[in-house]
Amino acid sequence: MKKMLSLLLTAAMVVSLAGCGGNSAPAAEAPAAETSAAVEETPAAEEPAAEEPAAEAAAEEPAAEAAGSYDPVTLHVAYMPNYGSLWSVLTAKEKGYFDEVGITVEMVEFADGPTIIAAMESGSIDVGYIGQGAHKLCINGQASIFALSHISNGDALIGGAGITKVEDLKGKKVAYSSGSSSEDILVNSLQAANMTMSDIEAVDMDASAIVTAMLSGGVDACATWSPNSIKILEEMDGATKLTDNMTFKDTTISLASWIAMPKYAEENKDVLVRFTKALFKAMDYAANDHYDEVAQYVATQVAQDYDSVYAQRGDAQWLTGKEVSEGASNGEVEGYYEVQKQGFVAAGAVEKDPVPAVSDYVMLDVMIEAGK
Repeated sequence: MKKMLSLLLTAAMVVSLAGCGGNSAPAAEAPAAETSAAVEETPAAEEPAAEEPAAEAAAEEPAAEAAGSYDPVTLHVAYMPNYGSLWSVLTAKEKGYFDEVGITVEMVEFADGPTIIAAMESGSIDVGYIGQGAHKLCINGQASIFALSHISNGDALIGGAGITKVEDLKGKKVAYSSGSSSEDILVNSLQAANMTMSDIEAVDMDASAIVTAMLSGGVDACATWSPNSIKILEEMDGATKLTDNMTFKDTTISLASWIAMPKYAEENKDVLVRFTKALFKAMDYAANDHYDEVAQYVATQVAQDYDSVYAQRGDAQWLTGKEVSEGASNGEVEGYYEVQKQGFVAAGAVEKDPVPAVSDYVMLDVMIEAGK
């Protein structure tokens, strides 16, 4: 892991442990290039050129053999319509990394993590992406985490005109989405200002409705995530970002992860390893100066303009697959989830007693194996 992340983790663990508190259609696949069935005789002098197709076929054999060594499987994959949710999974899909491990993905869009987990419980989704807030449901036993995606800075508490600090929210209407990272950033912000939810007029609403409510003046402030936060700050006169994830870097860490139902994870661990292997290969590619290419994948998938998606590239610390796998081996990834868990415990969001160990709901072994 990067040195900066290690320093943040150390600081966060010290303070936290001291008690601080739908569906969207799959993107169209490009048709395979057509080849002519007719082969003309080639003069002897041109024989070297005639060997080129054979050389290309030979180069493709390892990938074909690798895909052929896996039993094919189709996974229904839940995502949210933003860069952070899609950066690795779409790269894996578009670059053919899922094909290499015999997986076909069918992408399904949702508004937030709790809704994704509910869909997984109904059996309509196999694996899904969640942001910070829904991790409390994993700690409480509702889902298993099998891959760390990134460390997020995409959540924000935003005040409307005349609201320049958290204390100004007293008695104001504040929109948020319960059970999500929206609620987490709001609660953390209020606690830091010695306030609680009872000090504001909290308005619980769907994430997609928050932007409209904020821009129309229906609420005075909101807690949301990117790209909603970017849109509000760009389009609303007088809007001010009051806090974001980095505001609380000394007491908590905001993680994004890939999850499955515990029963599915137990019975299909090999599939999760294959899925994660493809993700890690995509993360190695997408975390290293390919933001423009990845942003185009995402913009196409979610039908948003390229510029607004590209602007989201600063929403997180984009980890490589190698960093995550090595971190799972040396304890750093477990440490991240421990700090996160302690933050939820301090906030009273963990219902299980005793509080489960990270290894009870985070499949570190999948991350380690996928990195081999």
